[in-house]
Amino acid sequence: VQLQASGGGLVQAGGSLRLSCAASGRTFSNYAMGWFRQGPGKEREFVGAISMSGGRTYYADSVKGRFTISRDNAKNTVYLQMNSLKPEDTAVYYCAAEGRVAPEVVSRMRYGMDHWGKGTQVTVSS
Repeated sequence: VQLQASGGGLVQAGGSLRLSCAASGRTFSNYAMGWFRQGPGKEREFVGAISMSGGRTYYADSVKGRFTISRDNAKNTVYLQMNSLKPEDTAVYYCAAEGRVAPEVVSRMRYGMDHWGKGTQVTVSS
């Protein structure tokens, strides 16, 4: 499956952004989806994941309550709604797909997901 993330940009602290990740090439609903990020000088880290059906989600503690992941299987798209953004959220954000795993498993696969999209830059100014 091919993935294309979009929606990044520059936003002030406290603002919001919505990232999108469009998938093509395979049956989208067969894949759990995850969002990861890599800040300047930092390791890649898990942000959030969603099950194949969209019924279950899982988040990193650092974004819980601020970020929401959702998906529209009819549109082959997964979203990351980011609210109350902080400067420490500044990073390149990547979407990734893994077949038939739980969202909790995705959280441990920051380098092991089957399919990755190119990242989209999110910059939060203070």
